[in-house]
Amino acid sequence: MQLLMALRVAATSAAATIVGISRALVSRRSDRGAQLREGDPAPDFALTASNGRVYQLSSYRGKQAVVLAWFPKAFTGGCTQQCLSLASGQASFARYEAAVFGANVDGVETNRRFAASLGLPFPILSDPSRTVARAYGVLGASGFPSRWTFYIGTDGRVLAVDRAGDTAKHGDTLIRMLDALGIPKRSAVPTAGAAGASQADPGSGWSDS
Repeated sequence: MQLLMALRVAATSAAATIVGISRALVSRRSDRGAQLREGDPAPDFALTASNGRVYQLSSYRGKQAVVLAWFPKAFTGGCTQQCLSLASGQASFARYEAAVFGANVDGVETNRRFAASLGLPFPILSDPSRTVARAYGVLGASGFPSRWTFYIGTDGRVLAVDRAGDTAKHGDTLIRMLDALGIPKRSAVPTAGAAGASQADPGSGWSDS
């Protein structure tokens, strides 16, 4: 099983590289849109996640901060490492009043299989139309989003944008950022259910998907 997973990651990474280069050569320009900065209103969205649920950013306003971690493509090497790093920090970032999401432009079913294969405890949002990716300014000429993470406050504004994209240390970076931004900690730490569990509705912590 591990060998099959490794082969799939290698094949998907190679295919994504070829597609990205082809798109970049054709377009020869970035499709990012305007880049968001600290203090900007975060564009609202309603996207279906890997657990089948629809999450809307505005429903968290006044309740929880939101972390939106974009990554290029499921089943690729760097993105697998990034998501595993985030998953390893789940016990720590679950202590904060923050909802954490991965996000990419893959379809819901692809993200469902990806999340299940890694046992990810957070939802991955699907934006196959690339509308939200453009609104957040993360979409490159390759047609894939950059590895940028947005920290959004309870007022719906961008608190910070991490553009470093360190895949191996992403989980540690997220926790440091939550501390640095003064995101409050929960009075009680929610517990995750089965593999693929995710944040529930705003303020209710973790629940089974």
